[in-house]
Amino acid sequence: MTLNLSILEPAFSVHRFKPTTPIPPAVLSSSFYSISRSSDELSIVCPADVPLAADKTETSWSCIKVLGPLDFSLTGVLAAISKVLAETNISIFAISTFDTDYILVKANNLEAAKSALEHAGYQFPN
Repeated sequence: MTLNLSILEPAFSVHRFKPTTPIPPAVLSSSFYSISRSSDELSIVCPADVPLAADKTETSWSCIKVLGPLDFSLTGVLAAISKVLAETNISIFAISTFDTDYILVKANNLEAAKSALEHAGYQFPN
């Protein structure tokens, strides 16, 4: 199966907060964000230009989107992409939604990630 991918703009950051921290309102006006809360932490992925006072922050992430929607009967989509990138020594931060998957890679690895994925048969249409 050939899947189409796209690269989201701008750069993103991954933030870690204490689990009881309220969600910062600035995040909610972003064009793309992901929020996960557990008993251990609150994690937020959002554009890097959103100023957040997190306990820990990882900056300079690029986001690759699997163009969907993907049917729930599909298996191994994220596993296949992560395998290609792992074989290229590129670590990922993955986010899944109801319709699709997003793979964040460090910005300095984006071109290598795109090249490896294209070599594996994935396409980045304009």
